[in-house]
Amino acid sequence: MANIPVRHINSTGKEPKFSESFSIRDVHDLLGGGDMVQELHRHDFFYVLALEKGKGKHEIDFTTYQVGDRYIFLMRPGQVHQLTLRAGSTGYLMAFKTDFYYTNGALSKNILRQATKKCLCQTDDRKFRKLSSILNYIFHEYTNKQERYQEVIKANLDIFFIELIRSRKNNNRPSAQGNSYMQERFDEFLELLDTNIYKHKRVSEYAEMLNLSGYQLNAITKSLVGKTCSEVINEYIVLESKRQLLATSGQVSHIAYQLGYEDASYFIRFFRKHTGYSPEAFRHNFE
Repeated sequence: MANIPVRHINSTGKEPKFSESFSIRDVHDLLGGGDMVQELHRHDFFYVLALEKGKGKHEIDFTTYQVGDRYIFLMRPGQVHQLTLRAGSTGYLMAFKTDFYYTNGALSKNILRQATKKCLCQTDDRKFRKLSSILNYIFHEYTNKQERYQEVIKANLDIFFIELIRSRKNNNRPSAQGNSYMQERFDEFLELLDTNIYKHKRVSEYAEMLNLSGYQLNAITKSLVGKTCSEVINEYIVLESKRQLLATSGQVSHIAYQLGYEDASYFIRFFRKHTGYSPEAFRHNFE
């Protein structure tokens, strides 16, 4: 993980504690009349790219998305991406650290978890105008820095993400009340995978962290995503393996060690079983 280029929020030198935790940029100004091309890297912050007009290509965790008008991309810390954004694109690019937004505790954490479940949100004109107006207000607060502007920004982030969650809901499919508990526990499980996958790979370990039995955790994953807990864990290992293989030039044995495998041959067999490729073949075929 340490070998993959990691980008941080740039500090302006003014109010450093805040500027290192939050920023919002006007995309038109950021491009400066040219294209923006970012090579494969990862962030240590949440990333929101809301485009009123957009052209280009965005690859997030090896899934490629064409950039379009009224597209909103959302990324969690640790995800790998590369972006080509063409001249003429407009909108906002917002970045913030976890501890900046989580100041409202469990409520903000739950809102953000729901909002960032998917990397891409495509909206119609009416919904985008509503979301864009909130970002515009945040941008002006960030630029003008009037009294208690930081609190205003945080409050508007809540509004932005709640509106984003609303815009995703399918009105033809009312949500099941009974699934709310399972969804919450499943999201907690995914968060644990993000931070523990290098050291812990067994179902029993995650069940214990969640104060659940292995049977209960399996029931949750089967109900929500149609997969066993082991399958979800293996998918995470494969994803992080791909990140390492394509975003670094490290030897397979070193990557295996980084991922918590002392036996590189076991890692190679595991990777081939789940992808159909050896790690080296995957790297050469997909570079």
